[in-house]
Amino acid sequence: MIFLLVLAAAAQAPGSGQERTLAFFNTHSQEHLTVIYRRGHDYVPEALAKINHILRDTIGGEEHPIDPGLLDFLYDLLEKTGYHQEVHIVCGYRSPQTNTMMHNRTSGVALGSLHTKGRAIDIRLPGVDTKKLYDIARSMKRGGTGYYRSSDFIQIDTGPVRFW
Repeated sequence: MIFLLVLAAAAQAPGSGQERTLAFFNTHSQEHLTVIYRRGHDYVPEALAKINHILRDTIGGEEHPIDPGLLDFLYDLLEKTGYHQEVHIVCGYRSPQTNTMMHNRTSGVALGSLHTKGRAIDIRLPGVDTKKLYDIARSMKRGGTGYYRSSDFIQIDTGPVRFW
């Protein structure tokens, strides 16, 4: 009996066969994607390729590998908020050229942005207060977390823990 309880607990342990699904809506390209990106401890290559596409630089069209750790940060953030709908993407990957152009035109765009490395994403969750979302992401202390009140989105990234 104890052996069966141990087996049942192991089967439900985090990462042991659990599927992780993310749903996206790209606010610039108007594309939708729902995909299982991870099964247990294994990332699904075909799903990562689809995520790279929907998170591409929408100005120049360039794709870049997105850090799977960023996807895990996002997934865990969604779990903490209880959000099970499409994540609205404000910005995913930005090519260095697009980033420089945006830096020259807009305040708040860093020259060394982690967007250019596939390690940052700007999001909003319809129906979820963006400040509350920021506070939850910040409490996770998983990387950088920024709040852009006037544009109504947050950034999360896999850089050092910092807040703005």
